[in-house]
Amino acid sequence: MHKGKGMKFVGDSRISAERISNVPKDYSEYPGRTEAFWPNFLLKEWLAGSVFLAGFLCLTLAHPSPLEGMADPTDAGYIPLPDWYFLFLYELLKYDFASGPYILFGIIIIPGLAFGGLLLAPFLDKGPGRRPHQRPVAVGMMLLALTSTIWLTYESAAGVDWEQRAEANKPVHPSEQADIDKDSDGYAIFENNCMSCHGEDLQGGAAGPPLTGIDHSAEEIKDIAQNGIGSMPPDQFSGSDEELDQLAEFIMSVNEDE
Repeated sequence: MHKGKGMKFVGDSRISAERISNVPKDYSEYPGRTEAFWPNFLLKEWLAGSVFLAGFLCLTLAHPSPLEGMADPTDAGYIPLPDWYFLFLYELLKYDFASGPYILFGIIIIPGLAFGGLLLAPFLDKGPGRRPHQRPVAVGMMLLALTSTIWLTYESAAGVDWEQRAEANKPVHPSEQADIDKDSDGYAIFENNCMSCHGEDLQGGAAGPPLTGIDHSAEEIKDIAQNGIGSMPPDQFSGSDEELDQLAEFIMSVNEDE
């Protein structure tokens, strides 16, 4: 600027001289690619949700969930199971590579990698297309996660007799409980050998049937305790022959009192 020559303004080249409207364009300018949120898109979402809800209600009515009794903190033989939406993680912990000395893989590393991969899927596959074949990484990871979850959940649920479990853990009315002498020597032997599977009051648990209401002789009870029966493996009793006789007499006396 020189005196008497006026003043000149130098603009910033990074700022466009053209004014751009901040109002978004109308969806009608993109025919076939967008639609109105109301009522088109919202109606589709409502119809999809209604079909899913109707199917879920029909499944619930056809196969009601077997409910167990109230939790008994004194039952050392009870084996809890997670809710159905965590059964796939419960099943994962049964495999050798995710249990025992590798338990950290089952509870932290493998689930962490799986959920972390799903979180990173949108960043790993940045394709502009919305069709499955245009998003191979994201679609592949989602299909793998969905297939694994469904398979592990099915395997876990198929290995449990839910009706028998509910029957074994249903509440027992005090009038239906057997009269058990918990101060006897026989009960002490039962506590050391059988309680973890058959329950504190011989009412059974998730790992073993009830020992009340049975029709076995003392010899048969001793044979089962030593050699097992059905899903019960052998060599579950550890004690002397005298203690085995006391155990059989104790179980017999409980069934005679009923």
